Amino acid sequence: MQKNVPTYNGTLRSHQVEVPTCISECSGIRIFGRRIKSLVFSTDVAIIKNVNADAIIAVYPFTPQPIIAQAIINVSDVPVFVGVGGGVTNGPRSVRLAAYAEHQGAFGVVVNAPLADQTIFQIKNVVDIPVIATIVSAKMDVARRIASGADILNVSGAAETPAIVRHIREQFPDIPIIATGGPTEESILETIRAGANAITYTPPTNGSLFAESMRRYRNTYGAED
Repeated sequence: MQKNVPTYNGTLRSHQVEVPTCISECSGIRIFGRRIKSLVFSTDVAIIKNVNADAIIAVYPFTPQPIIAQAIINVSDVPVFVGVGGGVTNGPRSVRLAAYAEHQGAFGVVVNAPLADQTIFQIKNVVDIPVIATIVSAKMDVARRIASGADILNVSGAAETPAIVRHIREQFPDIPIIATGGPTEESILETIRAGANAITYTPPTNGSLFAESMRRYRNTYGAED
């Protein structure tokens, strides 16, 4: 029987970014007592403060900096998973960043695909929060990632994501998997059916949301678009 869920949005907070409702179909991953099904991929603090996701995954294409992680953790109302390198940033620096992220209050640390297995092992030896290893191809040695200490896999393979998730799930039926859901409800559901426990959603940009607001304002006041 479908449950009736009472809802309160208020007035000022009723305009927020909402993750696709179909994400509720996945099992979720329980971390420190919190069940996480949806993660928003963003470092925009305005988006992070106004989104209904269960968690934030804060990774970006620059050298990780603790001050950025701290800003996001301070703003967020939900758990934050912090990127600690894997590309340019690697080795002992990533280990130090992971330890510092835990002290800042991060719920977990995310390592990118190029990070060495030995570094994952070293990170796991210094933190008590989950280590999330990013998988970008079915050709990656997932078994070594898990053996090195990865607690959760983060599959980010663009259009190949469902196939990668399915491939991993066949070999490792119990490993928690976060995966990018893609742009449509159909692609999200396909990824969930492939075996993903939680879905990463990329929200609209602050600029695109504000542009839509401005179009409405111009229409209200009769200006030409």
